[in-house]
Amino acid sequence: MTLRIGDTAPNFQADTTEGRIDFHQWIGEHYAVLFSHPKDFTPVCTTELGTMAKLKAEFDKRHAKIIGLSADPVEDHRKWAYDIEETQGEAVNYPMIGDPELKVAKLYDMLPAEAAPGKRTASDNQTVRTVFLIGPDRKIKLMLFYPMTTGRNFDEILRALDSIQLTAKHRVATPANWKQGENVIIGGSVSDEDAKKLFPKGWQAPKPYLRIVEQPK
Repeated sequence: MTLRIGDTAPNFQADTTEGRIDFHQWIGEHYAVLFSHPKDFTPVCTTELGTMAKLKAEFDKRHAKIIGLSADPVEDHRKWAYDIEETQGEAVNYPMIGDPELKVAKLYDMLPAEAAPGKRTASDNQTVRTVFLIGPDRKIKLMLFYPMTTGRNFDEILRALDSIQLTAKHRVATPANWKQGENVIIGGSVSDEDAKKLFPKGWQAPKPYLRIVEQPK
């Protein structure tokens, strides 16, 4: 199953460190950030889990829930949590999905269908290093894939979430490297006539197709 932006995020039931969940029910009316890991007790992932724990309040402000996944049992996640708190200075404060049979990893196209749980190393499942940003409508809004040796930039996930939420509410797009509070671009589907109604203060247009305006409130 190949997933794309705009597809409905596959639903699943799974055990987590905070009990068994139905994923779609767990999302509720929130955005959700699903980020996955190939194996417990791995160095880069340890830093990532701690970083997300530190950022949880920022995701809460944006009405977004965090959930991790690792291709190991929940009991291993609980043991790993002690290492994360000790080394990163923050306890994991969100659920971690146990996926020892790789069911969710395969469902989300992180691994081929023929991948076997059995005996394995982290490198066997190295493609289980993804980020899915999912909306309250259960649609995939963003997907990111990282190699084993590159820690993820979760500040970028927050930035992208800000953009996705802003552009879902207003008929604008965000330029490269945009940050909250900076100017945005009037959507290409908005005519100049409609833009005058939406943005009565006007805009800058270095090119007819590039209309720069203050970020809507």
